[in-house]
Amino acid sequence: MRALFALGFVSFISLMTAQTQPAVNPPLPEIRQLMREVIEHQRQLDKVRESYTYTSLRTTDDIDSDGQVKKTETQEYEDFFVNRHVIERLVKKEGRPLSDHDQQKETERVTKLVEKAEKTPPDQSLEGQSISVSRVLEIMDVRNPRRESYRGRLAIVFDFIGRKDAKTHGLAEDASKKLQGTVWIDEADRQVAHLQVSFNDNFRVAGGLVASIGKGSNFHFDQAPVNGELWLPTGGEGSIQARVLLLKNFRQHFSERDFDFKRFRVEAQQAKDAKAMPETKQ
Repeated sequence: MRALFALGFVSFISLMTAQTQPAVNPPLPEIRQLMREVIEHQRQLDKVRESYTYTSLRTTDDIDSDGQVKKTETQEYEDFFVNRHVIERLVKKEGRPLSDHDQQKETERVTKLVEKAEKTPPDQSLEGQSISVSRVLEIMDVRNPRRESYRGRLAIVFDFIGRKDAKTHGLAEDASKKLQGTVWIDEADRQVAHLQVSFNDNFRVAGGLVASIGKGSNFHFDQAPVNGELWLPTGGEGSIQARVLLLKNFRQHFSERDFDFKRFRVEAQQAKDAKAMPETKQ
């Protein structure tokens, strides 16, 4: 009887230990390989993403030397994608639709931008300042990889900081050397879920003669799955301290909220007039 009791007690302890011990997490992926997977996964979703449009509401606060808001501006955009480039059409200012004249000017601007986007390789920016995620990692020191829960989903998280001795080319790469931050990668979908970045030093354009971005300027942004199909931006926020032409100092706080995601039917004339046609049910 004692033997049976002892055996049963040992079995009970073993069962309770198995239930209370946390599951062993798989090893963390190598960060650079993880980012290559993120880029490849995004490319696979690019065609789907070009069938979506959404609204972006931007709010910009001008901050005075005492830290008080002295002016607030809001702008509302319709965002869509062409050849993997995001195109933004301004539709409202201060909550009011554009005048007929301003609408015409905006249509002309967007049409030219769409034509340029069609001719610009997807891995290059429309303004000529291009820097890929893989290139960013070459400039950065990556550290402290870990696994965390973010908005109820497992994420691979790591910190990064620009290497002062990295060889860079162009304004965007030069600025990246002054950055530090943290990124959250959704582990299941291999998508950037959250990014926090700040300048850890002043960044001077043309030695500060043209402009200077102050240490501490920062931003963050979020993405989330939409309609169970792909990830799209959901918003962001940041602040900047800068000086322009050695004369004007300014401080701004800005935020963006992205919403009203719609899938639209691609029309042959879309690239010409840059309008999204909402998808209708048959």
